[in-house]
Amino acid sequence: MRFRHPDGSTVHLAYCTNVHPAETLDGVLAQLRDHCEPVRRRLGRDRLGIGLWLAKDAAHALVTDPAALRGLRCELERRGLEVVTLNGFPYQGFGTGEVKYRVYTPDWADPERLEHTAALARVLAGLLPDDVTDGSISTLPLAWRTAYDEQRAQTAHTALHTLAERLEALQELTGRSIRVALEPEPGCVVETTRDAIAPLTAIGHDRVGICVDTCHLATSFEDPHTALDDLTRAGVPVVKSQLSAALHAEQPHLPEVREALAGFAEPRFLHQTRTSTAAGLRGTDDLDEALTGDTLPDAAPWRAHFHVPLHAAPTAPLTSTLPVLKSVLTRLVGGPHPLTHHLEVETYTWQALPPGLRPRGRTQLADGIAAELTLARDLLTDLGLKELP
Repeated sequence: MRFRHPDGSTVHLAYCTNVHPAETLDGVLAQLRDHCEPVRRRLGRDRLGIGLWLAKDAAHALVTDPAALRGLRCELERRGLEVVTLNGFPYQGFGTGEVKYRVYTPDWADPERLEHTAALARVLAGLLPDDVTDGSISTLPLAWRTAYDEQRAQTAHTALHTLAERLEALQELTGRSIRVALEPEPGCVVETTRDAIAPLTAIGHDRVGICVDTCHLATSFEDPHTALDDLTRAGVPVVKSQLSAALHAEQPHLPEVREALAGFAEPRFLHQTRTSTAAGLRGTDDLDEALTGDTLPDAAPWRAHFHVPLHAAPTAPLTSTLPVLKSVLTRLVGGPHPLTHHLEVETYTWQALPPGLRPRGRTQLADGIAAELTLARDLLTDLGLKELP
């Protein structure tokens, strides 16, 4: 979906396909048919943006076979879909089995992360619509915090420098500008937007910036205005933003709140949980750890890294951090000029919701994704942006 900002520039809105499990190119093509096109039809639009997640095998197939890349591009056009952004965070195995800590490997100290991201950039350059020259790729924030020492940090920074050089060469070759965005996430080396400033300014290249995920920002209790002001002062570009909402518990000391939270503690994804105390941010790596004994102080609200549907907050006594999303979005695109032109709804946890809240089958899932995009569209138009055909 495209929107015209009052300054005349185009803002793109997509939804991320990491909600649909697919490891191969055939699986990606099936996603377009079974999920993405039905969502577009529900919205009544001739064109829908999708933020593709391409696992290792799918990316390899596309970057090594020009005919396969042309075929994917044709299939996108045939189904009324377009791609200006990729989710390059998960490497493989995101849609099956237990993901947990595996999603952070390989990290930026591993050569495979550089090669995979460079491959994604070449693929994206071939998928961008004819009238779009700028693409974005979100990626993990360097590494999970453990086993990350100075040597690995230097290796990671060198890899990102190398990537920036490759992206420059790619633009010279194709005329397409691809930028990569570190996505701060609780528990990682770069947990917050503030954590991102030092490494990104050290890299010192406008090809590498930040992806502001509004669920992650809220989980870490960051103030949206302070975070974006800090990024602006440091000259760190907001390459893209993922529109998502975290799980919020106002009174985690109450038994009924603990019981409600326990329904979201599930075995597939990691749900880092945080609370803000007078001594600073406290947290656990997963929600079930927070619910065990007195591991996490419960005198103040808890937030958990669980991407809940934007349009359907959990029932009381829980809620979501949708107000944080709205505040971030106002700053990102509500001013005289957008801070970013790429927005991506990223609720990948539909099938991880408590059983009574999960969509039953493709039809309900498509309805839910369409409802999220409708909410995002309404927020953008309320800020003065005009939806384009």
